[in-house]
Amino acid sequence: MGLLDRMGVVVKSKMNKIMDKIEDPRETLDYSYEKQIELLQNVKRGVAEVTTSKKRLELQKAKLQQNMDKLDSQAREAIKSGREDLARLALERKAALAAQAESLDQQIADLDKEQQKLVAAEGRLATKVETFRARKETIKAQYSAAEAQVKVTESVTGISEEMADVGVAIQRAEDKTENMKARSAALDELLDQGVLEDQVGGSELDRELAKVKAQGGVDAELARLKEEMK
Repeated sequence: MGLLDRMGVVVKSKMNKIMDKIEDPRETLDYSYEKQIELLQNVKRGVAEVTTSKKRLELQKAKLQQNMDKLDSQAREAIKSGREDLARLALERKAALAAQAESLDQQIADLDKEQQKLVAAEGRLATKVETFRARKETIKAQYSAAEAQVKVTESVTGISEEMADVGVAIQRAEDKTENMKARSAALDELLDQGVLEDQVGGSELDRELAKVKAQGGVDAELARLKEEMK
């Protein structure tokens, strides 16, 4: 695979990820359903148009039949009146109308077949659309439930992460406290051993020397008082 091919694969992969984030399958399903409804409406309009055309031809055929019946009556009356010429003319017109009626019968038959096909197609399509609608609603409900579950899981994960951070902070605080207690104990031990000077009272040696000095002062003062009282 060449460099351009690999770049093409990477670009397609990136675009697919972007589309996955942007595209909402519920909207896609609703759009598909709307298109199917639109197609079903077109088929229904087709059925209505064919039915209307067939009805129009049937009305024309009925009118032709009335005219043929009228011409037949006129031909009979002409024969009774001894006007064979008029009877012939009426029958010729009747024959012309009969040819038109026959043509209309064929057109009506063709439209009837077309109507039956469209009605059957409408029924099949309506069934498919209803099946798709039910499936669509099921998928949308499942997607919404899964989406809610993901949000809950993400929330729980966020809480868990926060609790983990709190746990780490508590552990660090406990560690610092233990370190501070250990340091305090060590300092106390060093002070007891005289290794460190007590910033308040001095070292043990200083305290003993101060006691000796104070005792010497007391002894000197006592001797002075005894001398004065002699």
